[in-house]
Amino acid sequence: MITKRDDSLSNGIAILITLQTFTKQDNEVIKYDRKFEGQLFQMGNSIYLRYTEDDNQETAVVTFKINNDGGIQLTRKSKEMRMQLFFENNKRVSATYRTPYGEIPIETVTPSLSVNINDFPLAGAVHVDYLLYSGGKLLGEYKIRLQFTA
Repeated sequence: MITKRDDSLSNGIAILITLQTFTKQDNEVIKYDRKFEGQLFQMGNSIYLRYTEDDNQETAVVTFKINNDGGIQLTRKSKEMRMQLFFENNKRVSATYRTPYGEIPIETVTPSLSVNINDFPLAGAVHVDYLLYSGGKLLGEYKIRLQFTA
């Protein structure tokens, strides 16, 4: 984890985020590759990475909360939807996906999870491979590859 250097981590530091996601559904793989300007901040023992996704259809605030124990909470919030996923190495974790039509129970299984953060210079990487289930049915296989630099 980051050694607290000064109060700038409490207030947030501007970072550049490079995000790649790979989604496999019905034997088709979709790759998403974008760069975002975001913020890194520390509250207690957790590190937060936050950025805004903006496409033609909606704007969503995305937050990665990296816990001291290595677990990750991913929250994606837009005007009408809120998804919160929890990733813990080799564990099945329940979550919810809130839509305008109600909440959908979902589960993640995370076969691979790694977080690497360096203090000087401030940079890091988050790798998450997970399976997403709803109602006991596999919805897809996902890979998140996030890198950031200050």
